[in-house]
Amino acid sequence: MVEPTADKNRCFVPAKELVLRRLKLREFRTKITVTFSKRRKGLFKKSSELCILCSAETALIVFSPAGKVFSFVHPSVNSVINRYIDRSSAIQNNDAAIRELSRRLTKVNEKLEAEKKKGLMILDKVKKKKVLQFWWEEPIDKLDVNESKQLKVAIKELRKNAMKRADELMMEASSSSSFLTINPILLGVIPARLDERGSTSIIPHGFPLDFVVWDLIKKPSALLR
Repeated sequence: MVEPTADKNRCFVPAKELVLRRLKLREFRTKITVTFSKRRKGLFKKSSELCILCSAETALIVFSPAGKVFSFVHPSVNSVINRYIDRSSAIQNNDAAIRELSRRLTKVNEKLEAEKKKGLMILDKVKKKKVLQFWWEEPIDKLDVNESKQLKVAIKELRKNAMKRADELMMEASSSSSFLTINPILLGVIPARLDERGSTSIIPHGFPLDFVVWDLIKKPSALLR
């Protein structure tokens, strides 16, 4: 009698374990399907935003784990397909557009360089003009508190020196003549006269003292003569 030989390579799996494996496989496939569905919606949403923001023509084709086909096309299938069919003409049109943009860019760069040179020339003139100006001719509204105080002290000192220099000029002139005509370019015509105490004065008839002092302040070069 021949005994049946058992297949040593065959593995016997209990029925309970087979059921567990099938359940796990089904759960895994469900997870894949859910994940694919989420990713598909996100991909289509991003493609839609890209089309709206950039006016792009797009076509997407995706396959689910079960083999189903899903697609997203904008603006239409024929439009996207024709774009690739007529790619040669589109490339030529793009080349022409690029050349036109390059020409415009060159003109803009040339204008920019010209404006830069003009601006440098104007800045150079302004700097030279500032060098030639006196410090008291600077705009007062651009000075801070400390600079304003310094300007006030300097003006008082200049007024004092102007009065002192004017008296010296009148004293020198009174020795040779009782009337003196000072340089009209520097101080205007200011004749000398004697006041009630017999002292020499440079105040002309009809002009107060501040008028003469301010005239000296505006033309301080007279003090250097």
